[in-house]
Parts: sequence; structure tokens; C-alpha cells
Amino acid sequence: MNHLSLLSSRDNIIANNAENNRNPRLVYQSVTTAVYQLPLEDKGIKVILDRNSSDEQIIRKLLHEQYVSNFLPSSCRKRRVIDITSFERQPALTFKWDSGITVNDWIHIARIGPRVDLNVRIRAAMAIAKTLSDFHDGGVVYNRLTPENIVLEPVSSDFVATFIDFSGAIIYEEDNRFNVDAQFERQAKILDLKRLGLVLNDLLGGEEGALANLALDDGGGGESGTRSDPDSDRRKRGKHSTGAEGLPLYLASLISTLLKGKDGSTSSELFCYEYASSKDVYLDLKVLVESNSDSCLRKFNKLDGSAIMSQMRLHKGMFYGRQVQMSMLSTLCQLVFSTDKPLLAMVSGPSGAGKSTLANQIKKPFVDKGGYFIRGKFEKADRPDSVLSSALDSFFGKLIEADTTHVHQSTKWNIRDSIGNASGFIPNLQKWLAEEKDNHTEGIPLLPSKKKAAISSIRLKFLFCKIIGAIACKAHPVILFLDDLQWADEMTLDIIRMMMIDPDIHHFLFLGSYRENEVNGSHPLTKKLHDIKEQGTKIVTIKVGQIERECVNTLLSETLCIPPSLCQPLSTVVHNKCCGIILFIWKFLAYLHDEGLLLFSMTHRQWLYDLDKIRLEQIHQDVVLHITKHMIRHVSKRMQMGLKFAACLGPCFDGTVLEMAMKGDNSDAGGVAERAKATLEFCVNNGFFREVGPNRYVWAHDKIQQAAYDLIPLPKRDTFHLFVGSRIFINASPSELKDMIYIVVDNMNIGSKLIESKDQRHDAASLNFQAGEESLQASAFHSAAIFFMTGISFLEDESWETNYSLTIGLYDAASEALVVTGDFSKLSILIEKPLAKARSFEDKLNTYNNLIRSLAASSRYKEGIAMCLDILAQLGEAIPNDITADIYRDEALQVKQLWKGKSMDMLSLPPMTDPKKLAAMQFMNHAVIMTYSFNPMLNPILVFRMVSLSTLHGMTNLSCFAFACYGALLVSEPSCDIEEGHSMGRVATEIMHMLGAREVC
Repeated sequence: MNHLSLLSSRDNIIANNAENNRNPRLVYQSVTTAVYQLPLEDKGIKVILDRNSSDEQIIRKLLHEQYVSNFLPSSCRKRRVIDITSFERQPALTFKWDSGITVNDWIHIARIGPRVDLNVRIRAAMAIAKTLSDFHDGGVVYNRLTPENIVLEPVSSDFVATFIDFSGAIIYEEDNRFNVDAQFERQAKILDLKRLGLVLNDLLGGEEGALANLALDDGGGGESGTRSDPDSDRRKRGKHSTGAEGLPLYLASLISTLLKGKDGSTSSELFCYEYASSKDVYLDLKVLVESNSDSCLRKFNKLDGSAIMSQMRLHKGMFYGRQVQMSMLSTLCQLVFSTDKPLLAMVSGPSGAGKSTLANQIKKPFVDKGGYFIRGKFEKADRPDSVLSSALDSFFGKLIEADTTHVHQSTKWNIRDSIGNASGFIPNLQKWLAEEKDNHTEGIPLLPSKKKAAISSIRLKFLFCKIIGAIACKAHPVILFLDDLQWADEMTLDIIRMMMIDPDIHHFLFLGSYRENEVNGSHPLTKKLHDIKEQGTKIVTIKVGQIERECVNTLLSETLCIPPSLCQPLSTVVHNKCCGIILFIWKFLAYLHDEGLLLFSMTHRQWLYDLDKIRLEQIHQDVVLHITKHMIRHVSKRMQMGLKFAACLGPCFDGTVLEMAMKGDNSDAGGVAERAKATLEFCVNNGFFREVGPNRYVWAHDKIQQAAYDLIPLPKRDTFHLFVGSRIFINASPSELKDMIYIVVDNMNIGSKLIESKDQRHDAASLNFQAGEESLQASAFHSAAIFFMTGISFLEDESWETNYSLTIGLYDAASEALVVTGDFSKLSILIEKPLAKARSFEDKLNTYNNLIRSLAASSRYKEGIAMCLDILAQLGEAIPNDITADIYRDEALQVKQLWKGKSMDMLSLPPMTDPKKLAAMQFMNHAVIMTYSFNPMLNPILVFRMVSLSTLHGMTNLSCFAFACYGALLVSEPSCDIEEGHSMGRVATEIMHMLGAREVC
């Protein structure tokens, strides 16, 4: 039916529908419109009150609304027009009544009543955007979007929004009779989006009173008429409000973008891309509702530089993409609970790809199920041989802090059964296992040597394996994660290999990560992994490359609080520039901000960017290093100096150390403290450092530390390092120096060529001695050897006369460290001076001890035995070299007479205290081990002598070994004395328990 036929039948329409208008209730009236409700029929009547229009014109308007209502698909939330009728002899429109209230009423109630939660208002906004999207998808521009024309109805925890006035709607499908061109369609949609921005600002800003009355030049309005005059939108500052003040930045960006539209960009070249469709608005609101991240709801309580820059940092725990890799790791975590055999997985990828973050994602769920997660990290310029022991030390330290001794009692028992008392190389383990000693064991010397580093590197590897085997069980499986294995030392890599084949290790996963671009076919890690495969261990390889573009878009959206649809153009460019590497993306964003290509607009309350210029940016292959250097060059000279100091302090340092490094001899302490604090705050705010504890900081990445270090000119680096080390040494107290010893020594050693005076060289040697002893305590033997050898390099020939104690101590310690590391060629050269210049035979004993150990380790038994016998003769324990039957008989008889009738009574003997006898026991012990296979005739004579020394001069930790060997001789030919041999075995066992002695070498 066309318009003309409807106009000619106007009287029939009025007559036929008069009886339907029973008991109408006026619910709304304005100058132009009146709306009535027919409660009994669930219908409504709309009457146009326009005196300037004829009935024919009014009917045309009503017919248009009816046509639009019928044109839209049934799925659209729309006013469903039933018919054109009359009311009180006026043309009217009958429609199905929609339950709910208008947005205008909803906002009014929310403002005067109880505060409405923001999440509820966002869901209402999402419903409005959804309906507008459905209208556009259905081929209709609404053109009258105001709070008065939208009805909200709650459905479960969400809302549905119904649009109720179609008087301004435009149908724009291709074959429509209105012949709407594409340009007009775009402009009409933009107007809808602008109006959507106004509605959302009113709806979402109601709680904060943040209303934006952006002037519109199109008249607008719904059934209630037009919006206010444009002049009322002006602020005192003479600018239009672009809305959303006080809202979370995500919503502020969304609303500001809607209000600006195509023609709303600023005079600046920076802008945020406009919305292409109302569906994008709906999807962005949906992301906000469904997101578990609080970043989208961040606000600026105080709009200052630090608040803005805080958004430019990737915060700890932020994780994007990697679903496949996470699935692989999660599967391994499940398997480790049920699998007896050790598992091995390697995470590889370029620098900054998020390997460490990926591994850390499994920590919490694994620990929550009862697992143990042990973590260590190698650093390029740090001590790699201390990483594993430090990781275990940190793990046991956390057990001590948690005070869960009763929970882990079985683990303690397992460790004691596995390693006995040999826990001194891990201080917190020793502390955790500590118990009250029996009074009768106090004062008994366990070793004649003054140091605890007498264990070999082979035994140390064995102990690490035994500790892991003792900890890991079905109830408490273990994941050992070692990061940056490309910098691992040979010993740690071999321990990993041994763990994979140890039959006593169950429910264990070794997880390693490395930079694949720094590991080639000849790298030690590659060779070790090949060896592990050859042993039959399957290696699960998890590759971490670039993240997908959508993940980059999510990252930018959450970092900048920009809705995802508005981030798409920027994220595409950033993804291409940074190869999808998360760390590169983060640094690139900071670089763009520094260059003015990505700035936060206070006026628009959102981030704006210049996409064209960003596309033209040339990116260096090493993105992090290149961009960080560029950023650092723009900071003040004072801040650059602070970064130089920090770069020399290693990957992790205390704020107090930085303050000491910056403090001059005559500096004001308060001023230095303020400068150090300012440097730390600046570096944290700009993403150079991360604060990991009270006044404790780590570099965010080794590339960032390298960029700061490169600020120091190459010719001046030695001088600068010496300057830093000397300052800390001068300003630190003795107790502070102990904690800072590595930083001091590392810096002073780099500048060692510049140390000339005798006093300074003596101090440097002494500090290296101290650092070496600390490394020995941490079982970092390679590092200890380097410190000791460096300390020796500071000594002059005359130091044997002027600084004898320091000199002999350094040589003794260095020889011991070289034995453990197996560097026998260097040891043979080192021992020449102490053997030639030591003041007494006793002072040479440690050197001889280490020399004999090296000979034994090199299978040079003949030389080792001869040297032992020579030293024993000088200690008053001459032993014949050629053993006859008479000599054997006499030695055996002497020992038997000593023990006749008092085997168990001997347990009450006092400890051995004579230094010469203690030393003799040590060298006899070496000789017993070597003669067992090389000179069997001499072996029992040495055993007899050790038993005699213990009986006559007291017990030491080696006595248990001597009595065990003696018992073995008694049950063998020619004695075959089973009863006495068993008795000696019991004595050996009781001595071992009494002394807590497990070490025999």
C-alpha cells in the first residue's frame, strides 16, 4: 500500500480503530510527541503533536516509522509498529509496548539513588552498542540516538536495549527507494557513532558527574526534541570538552574517539584512529566486560609524567599468547607427578621473546599442587659456577622462612640419608638440617685442613644429584629451572647430564632456557645436549618465537588502555617492526613516546600516535640495545652518570651499593642519598630496573645494562671500574663489605693495571682472598680459583717477607681450588713458590696435600705414594717402602696387642689434637687409597699405622675409615678372623656416628 491510498482512507482508519483506544494512560509528552500506554493490551500509541504539519504530512512520518520497523530484521531490538490508527481524532501509531525504562530515566534514577556499579553501566552500554550495530547491519542508520529513545531491560546479568523512535531513521541498502549514496551513508553512520559517544558518556560518566555536552550541528534529538544550544557546551577555558573525565582510560579513549569522529582530529599530526563501525564499539565493550585484567580499568588519579610513564612498562606477570607452548609445559607438569624417570625440556628463542616469563607461568599452579620449583639464572659477566648452589640455597632459605619443618620432615630425613653432614656447600641447607650436637662430639676436629673445600668436583656433582633425588618424590615433585644456559659453565652442564641418568632421581623435571641465536653447533650446551640424547634421555624442545599480531594488539591495548579496535593500525606496524618479540615491543613503545610519536593527550584523555611517521622508523637489528641507547642519550648528564655507576654493579644490586659508589670523599651524604634515590626512581619508572625487594634492584634485561655500560668510553672503562670499586671499598663498613665483596673485587680487578702502590696492591690481594673464600663456601670453585690467582698477581716477590700470612694463605687456597677444578697444569706451576719460600715444613703441608691429590686424580700413583712416604717420614711416621712378610707380621701384631680386649672401650678416646699426627693421618689416607690398586703389599701397613695413631693419639674423622679397612683385613686372608673383623666394623660405624664424619679425603 502506497502513501496516496493511505491518505484517501484516513476517515476509515479513524472509524475502525476508535474502539481500541479504551483507558489509555499518558506516559510521556513533549511539545511534538505524546505517548500513551494501553496496559490491558500491552500496546502503546504514539501521537505527533505538530500544529505546523498537515495530517497528510504526519501520516507520512508515521508510515515511514512503520516501514523502517518492518524493514529491519526481527532479530533487531526495535519498536514493533502494529498499525497506523487515530487517537482522539489525530493520526497515531500503534506499537507493541516494550518493558523497561528509557536510558534517560535510568541515568536519573542512578544519580539520585544508590550508586550503580561501573560494570553494570558498561553492560548497559554494550547492549546499546549491540542494537545500533544490528541496525547498521540491517541497512538502517538510526539518526536519533538519544537517552530518551532507548529502552533498557535487564535480562539475567545483562541488558537488552530497544530503540523506539524511527522518525529520523534512514534506510541505505543498495536498491532502496531513497537512493542514499555511499558518502551520505558514511556521514550518517558517523553521526550515529557521535551520538553513541554522547549517550555512553552520559551513561558511564553518571557516577563521576563527567558529562560531555559536545556540540552537534545537526539538530539531533528524539521524541523529546533537540539537544541544548551549542554555546552551552563551552567551558571557561574556551574549549569543547571531549568527554569522559574521571573514567577509566579505556572508556575515556572509546568515548573520546566516538565524540571526535572523522572531523574531530586535533591540529596535531597525532591522532587515534576512529571507529569504523558500531560493531567495533560493541566488541570493545565486550572485551572490557569479559577481560580479567585490571589494566583496562586503570585511571589517572593524578595526571603527571610518572603516572603516564608507568603505563609504558610491561609489569611483572603480564603474559600474552604462547598457548601451544603453555600446553606443552602444562603437560610436562602433569607428567612429573606420575613419571619415575627424570624429564628434560628446553625452551629456546631469541632474546626478549619471553622464555623466562613462559617458564614462570607454571610456577604457581605447580607449587599449589605440592611441587617444588627451584629457579636459577646465569648472567653473562657473573659467576656461572655459583648459580646451581645459589638456586638451591635460595630454595632452602624459603623453606626456613616458611617455617614448615614438620611438613618437610621426611625430606630432611631423605637428605641426611643421602649426603650425611656434607651440606656445608649450601649454607641454608646446612641451617635447615641443623640439630643439637651431642656434647661428647664438641671440639672433635673433622678435617686437619682449615678449609671445607677438600671435596672434589666429581664428589660435588654427586652431592647435587643426591640432594635433588632426596627432595623429589611423588608428593613433592621438583622442577629445576635454569635460565640463560648459553652462559652456563661446563660443571653445571655435566650435573644436568648426571641428573638425567641418576637411578635415585624420580618425579623430576629439568627445565632450561637459552638464546638460540647465541648457541651454535660447537657450543658446550649443544654438545652436552647431544650427550644427554645419546644416554637415552628424550629432550622436549619448546620454541618461543614471535607472538601473533592479535596478541600484540592485546598487549598494546592493555598497556595503553586503548580499546583493541583502535589499536589495530598501530599494532600491525609495531608487530612488523619488532618481529613480535615482547621485550622489543615494550622498548619500541618507550622509544616512540620519547620521540613524540606516541603521546598521551590530557585534553582527549587518551594516547595518540602518528602512524605515518612510525611506519618510516628504521629499526636496528638489536632493537633493545639500539633503542635503550637512544633513550639514555636524552636523559640528563647527572642521570647518565647514575646509570654508568649502576651498570658496573652487576645484574642485581642493592640501592645502598649505588649510593656508596656515587659518594665522594667530601660529598654531602644527604645529597648523595637523594641523587641515588632519584636515579633509582627514574630507572624504575623508565623500565631500566625492576625492584625485586626492599631497596633491591635488577636490570630489566642484560641488553639494557649493556646500553648503560656503553655510556662509559672504552679507553676510560678500566679507570671507571677502579674508581667504582675503590669508592665502595672506602665507604663500606666491614660488615657491609662482606655482602658487597664481589662487586668491589670485580670492579677493582678490571682496573688492576692501574693499581701501582704497594698498599693498594696489598688491599687488592686481600680483597681477592676474601672473595675467593666466599666462593669456596658457595662451592663456586672456578670463580674461587680466579679470585685467588688474581690476588697472587698483586703480590710482589718481597711479599713472602713483608706479608707472609696473606701470601701463604693465597697460595694454599689457590692450589686447593685448582685441584677441585682439575687444572693440574696450572697447579704444577703454582706450587713451585710455596714449596721454595714457605718458612717451615708445616707451612708446606697444604701445598703437598693438594699436589698429592692432583697426582692421584691424574693416576700418577707411583709419584704420589713416594711423596706421601717422604712426607710421613718428615712427620715422624717412617714407613718402609719394601714390605716383607716379617714387616707385615710385626705391624699386624702391634695393632692387635693395642686392641686386645678393649675394642668398644676405645670409643671413649679423646679427639686427636697433635697437628703432626693429624697431618700424618691425612697423608696416610691418601696413600691407602692409591696403594689399594697400585701397591697392595704396602696398603695394609698404612692401615695398621692409621689404627695405631688413632688408638695412641685420639680420634679424628679419618679414624672410621681406618677401622673399616682394618676390619676388612681381619676377615680376609691370612687372618680370617670374622668375629674381630665384625667388631672393628662396629667400631668404625660408631666412630662415624659419634663424629658425624662422612668425609674421608
